[in-house]
Amino acid sequence: MKIEGLGALVVGGSSGLGAATAGLLKARGANVTIADLKPPSEDVGVPFFETDVQDEDKVKAAIEAAVGAVGELRFVVNCAGVGWAERTIGREGPANPKPFEITLGVNLIGMYRVLRHSAWAMSKNEPDEDGNRGAFVMTASIAAFDGQIGQTAYSASKGGIVGLTLPAARDLAGVGIRVLTIAPGTFDTPLLAALPEDARTALGAAIPHPSRLGRPDEFAALAVHIAENQMLNGETIRLDGALRMPPR
Repeated sequence: MKIEGLGALVVGGSSGLGAATAGLLKARGANVTIADLKPPSEDVGVPFFETDVQDEDKVKAAIEAAVGAVGELRFVVNCAGVGWAERTIGREGPANPKPFEITLGVNLIGMYRVLRHSAWAMSKNEPDEDGNRGAFVMTASIAAFDGQIGQTAYSASKGGIVGLTLPAARDLAGVGIRVLTIAPGTFDTPLLAALPEDARTALGAAIPHPSRLGRPDEFAALAVHIAENQMLNGETIRLDGALRMPPR
């Protein structure tokens, strides 16, 4: 797909990886929209639609609004997600299951919710010369493969996204919609910005090469390449500088 003039939606696009992706798409000439719980902290000059990936009606409404704003939706990137750290059992007994349910509800079920409605919107597009109607990028994590102690909920949710990738791509191949997943390693996002500088440095040093935190613009560059490269489909791409996470 050509980026210039492309109708795009970035869910979770108000900050972090999503904001970088929306910014790059806009800089490349795409017609970008953002959906998130809250608008960006600064005016980025693109339509914003409030949504919550846990709410079926709000997701459906946001995607319909994005279609109305750009004419047709051909590229969607979903970066919305939450994290939770808790061991399976603690000193007081088994873990509270509620945070586990919420984490899966946002990260995995919310992802599928956005995928379903986006794919329906894309299915109505006219196919291009190669039969393509759109592409959908999901965000997982290397925790899907290398989950650490305390990451049962987060890793399970991200592992579910990895498992969703190929069957979703096969499901949607008949209507010309591609589905891929990016699994980032340790990236310099607002979540890590709250850590002390020595902790951030240590996290970066653990990455084989380059030995630094990943930059959101590097995630954005891969997402945009996925839009352009029609042969990429049904795959999870690790974006981690060869990092393999230790148990803790």
